[in-house]
Amino acid sequence: MDKTYEPQAIEPRWYAFWEEQGYFAPSGQGAPYCIMIPPPNVTGTLHMGHAFQYTLMDALTRYYRMKGCNTLWQPGTDHAGIATQMVVERQLAGEGKTRHDLGREAFIDRVWAWKAESGGTITRQLRRMGASVDWARERFTMDDGLSAAVREVFVRLYDEGLIYRGQRLVNWDPVLHTAVSDLEVASAEENGFLWHIRYPLAEGGGDLVVATTRPETMLGDTAVAVHPDDTRYQHLIGLHVALPLTNRQIPIIADEYVDPSFGTGCVKITPAHDFNDYAVGQRHHLPLINIFTADAKINDNGPEPYRDLDRFEARKRIVADLEELGLMEEIRPHKLMVPRGDRSHAIVEPFLTDQWYVKTAPLAGPAIAAVKTGRIKFIPENWEKTYFDWMNRIEDWCISRQIWWGHRIPAWYDEQGAVYVGRNEAEVREKHRIGPKVSLTQDSDVLDTWFSSALWPFSTLGWPDNTEALKTFYPTSVLVTGFDIIFFWVARMIMMGLKFMDDVPFREIYIHGLVRDQDGQKMSKSKGNVLDPLDIIDGVSLEELVAKRITGLMQPQMAPRIEKATRKQFSAGIHAHGTDALRFTFASLATTGRDIVFDMGRVEGYRNFCNKLWNAARYVLMNTEGKDTGLNGGSIERSAADRWILSRLQQTIAEANAAVQGYRLDQLAQAIYEFTWNEYCDWYLELAKPVLTDPASAEAAQRGTRQTLVQVLETLLRLLHPLMPFITEEIWQRVAPLAGKIPPNPPLPKGGAEGEGISIMLQPYPEANHAQVDAAAEADIEWLQQFLLGVRRIRAEMNIAPGKLLPVLLQHGTDADRERLERHQRALLTLGRLQSIVWLSEDKAAPDAAIALVGGMKILIPMAGLIDKTAESARLDKEIAKLRQERERGLAKLGNADFIARAPAVVVEKERTRMMELQMAVAKLEEQLAHIRLL
Repeated sequence: MDKTYEPQAIEPRWYAFWEEQGYFAPSGQGAPYCIMIPPPNVTGTLHMGHAFQYTLMDALTRYYRMKGCNTLWQPGTDHAGIATQMVVERQLAGEGKTRHDLGREAFIDRVWAWKAESGGTITRQLRRMGASVDWARERFTMDDGLSAAVREVFVRLYDEGLIYRGQRLVNWDPVLHTAVSDLEVASAEENGFLWHIRYPLAEGGGDLVVATTRPETMLGDTAVAVHPDDTRYQHLIGLHVALPLTNRQIPIIADEYVDPSFGTGCVKITPAHDFNDYAVGQRHHLPLINIFTADAKINDNGPEPYRDLDRFEARKRIVADLEELGLMEEIRPHKLMVPRGDRSHAIVEPFLTDQWYVKTAPLAGPAIAAVKTGRIKFIPENWEKTYFDWMNRIEDWCISRQIWWGHRIPAWYDEQGAVYVGRNEAEVREKHRIGPKVSLTQDSDVLDTWFSSALWPFSTLGWPDNTEALKTFYPTSVLVTGFDIIFFWVARMIMMGLKFMDDVPFREIYIHGLVRDQDGQKMSKSKGNVLDPLDIIDGVSLEELVAKRITGLMQPQMAPRIEKATRKQFSAGIHAHGTDALRFTFASLATTGRDIVFDMGRVEGYRNFCNKLWNAARYVLMNTEGKDTGLNGGSIERSAADRWILSRLQQTIAEANAAVQGYRLDQLAQAIYEFTWNEYCDWYLELAKPVLTDPASAEAAQRGTRQTLVQVLETLLRLLHPLMPFITEEIWQRVAPLAGKIPPNPPLPKGGAEGEGISIMLQPYPEANHAQVDAAAEADIEWLQQFLLGVRRIRAEMNIAPGKLLPVLLQHGTDADRERLERHQRALLTLGRLQSIVWLSEDKAAPDAAIALVGGMKILIPMAGLIDKTAESARLDKEIAKLRQERERGLAKLGNADFIARAPAVVVEKERTRMMELQMAVAKLEEQLAHIRLL
């Protein structure tokens, strides 16, 4: 093995080897285990959320593959209708063209050409993350098979009356000219105004004052509402107001939707331009007056002076006219949530249009029952409540979009506007007996991207054909996804799966959190706090990182602040950490909580963990390669340390299996980390040295220790492989022959795969062997550890040089202590760097000494000649003063009300924790100082 661990040198060649050998494909043996990848956008690039989610899925897939399951991780990408169309339209804009210049067919050809050339970015990045998906089965939501499935579902639902076309209110993007889903709308608080407008009573006798954040929509008002119990206005219910700037009168109605305490308690009702108002309008049978064009200009339903004005220009004119008429009561600054399209960043308008809808109530009932009866299980279980809350209030689903890229709706119109639905035009003509002379025009809309992705669990497996893959892998085993798309994707997959497969699409739903930055803030380009996972893997310079963060800003004025913060946080850029360190970081953060607070310090720590494992493997190989590890017979004698590490390994294996099966990859990572670092590397490798280096050691004992070294390491690598696939494969190929797992000198990939190979990923995942659990050995080594830790603590507290040989006196020990000392004296002398260990008689007074306890046994180290009391006291005084000063500064910060109010909660809590740690450190140093002065 190379002296230095270099992930960039090993990761690409191992992935190429795995893929070329076909190791990601289902084995055809064992119980089926299947995960469907949530299809990333074909336009996308890997972000931290993707990297986190794919780490979880790959860990589960690799684990169950090693458990002997017939494993499929199904890959694929989503055509991402709006996002992809925008990419290509921007290219055309650079050429001075629009899609309309090309026409629909040529534009679609252009999109396919872009997809072929540039659409595979995220799949290449998935490979870099080590994703063991079966690339031979990769699907695309617009490929022929999935497109056929989409048409089939649409036609069947339409024929059953579950799809219809109707006029309703939708989220409308006036720049993209299409309806968009709630998930494609980002609402954020912005500064605005609350306009208080007088609406004169039509019957005379005064007016009502209404408050609105969008005065331009008053042109479409069809009522003013008050709460039925509001005594201020009960006498006016049923009367009318004269709608200013128009020649219309509108009624005063009573509805419990109104909040009497907000504003004046009078609410203008505009059913065609507000979702809540729409519901009020339906209850009171109010007319719907749409005053906007598709690009949010005032249409012919508005009064003459405002027609063709942009909505915000119309707002200015309307406000000015109201002020001139004396009808503007008041204008107040007001913060409000403003909905913007996540692609265009334009303010989204509630807009009344004709769209295609799915009737969801008949589909929702079975989907609710599937979770209630336990056919589908949410993990954590608390997400069931979120699911039920939405499903019980579900509304019909708008599935049409006014763009060109996507699955075109399979509906045709004749010249009279009659609609016919079929899988293709020929089927429509045959089904409805429409002759060739009748002109039919296909609907120009395409389906919502979520419509095709709702079919993902069965369409990717070949439905509507009853393929072997469909019979084998449906229902899938688990869905791994974020809580933010429970409504948009999870619920719809359940509804469609039950409808068309008569079974649930997955047995379990593992809901993970969202990745946030170290201050607990959501990562986004607009905030300038994003991290590219590949930059963490391969490294990035400070200048490149600054440029990346500034490029995505929605508010360019933030650039100086973002640059300053980035330069402060990453003054040296980000050096390469490798995929395994990043994956292990994600696994360690995969708790059942909602948010994952990402800290680069943890990645650094797990990069050190990789180094620790690498160096441990090098030590094992140096002491076992070319030596007798007991593979060819010969007596084996295992020391207490050998039996102890094997016993501890069994406990770790049991914890690891339980953690994965309980979807607690954080506990898996913790169990493996603690065993590897603390028990195997820090203790066992040290305990093995006296046996291996002492010429007096019996050959059987050396053989036993060598065998234990490789046996435990080989098992540990298999245990760790699902989380760290690359480093474990690299080391395992060297260690496995020594453990008798594979023949010596297997063919290894050199810059790619050549010929047959053997991989750790196809080896069995460890199972605990309870016969190797050894309570006596564990108790023995626990005693030895406490002995050595006591000596080391005295060294640290008294500032004694690590290499200084120390005399040790023991007092008050039991017979068991004396027996253990006899068995482990050689290890204690070597590992503790001890000059001698002598029992002090019970009646003899102990000298001035530092003391440690192991149970009831005293460990005494005489201080005479070991330390300079005066110098050590001065050193501790200085250190205590420094920590006190640091704590005073921190306490002053926490006492600053402005800091508490402005700083993120995570930062405040981190500062409080630091103050507690400083207080404990000062107390510990004061205790040491008092002890030294007593010597």
